[in-house]
Amino acid sequence: MLRYLMDENVNPVYINQLRRRESDLIIRAVGEPDTPHKGTFA
Repeated sequence: MLRYLMDENVNPVYINQLRRRESDLIIRAVGEPDTPHKGTFA
């Protein structure tokens, strides 16, 4: 199973579309619950 952590600067429209079209992927976005806070550097 693939997992993705999307950057906070990615438009949420893309994230939502990926979640709708590819339900087997785990896609999280920075700033969501259980993810790094916005402005976090890796």
